[in-house]
Amino acid sequence: MAQSSTSTNAKRVQHQAEEMLDQAKEALRKPAGDVIESLRDYAHKNPESAALWCLGIGFVLGWRLKPW
Repeated sequence: MAQSSTSTNAKRVQHQAEEMLDQAKEALRKPAGDVIESLRDYAHKNPESAALWCLGIGFVLGWRLKPW
């Protein structure tokens, strides 16, 4: 009897956790989409500047993550 109750509670908690995770994902989708859309608009309006930013970020990441 106690084992059945424990497994039922565990399933309920797992279901609640999954629902909370789904809500968090939905809450992050719109802001992330807005950021991506803003970056695309900037790149369309300023292609030279966007290319230089990408080059600079790639250079810094490549320099810092270089395997020794």
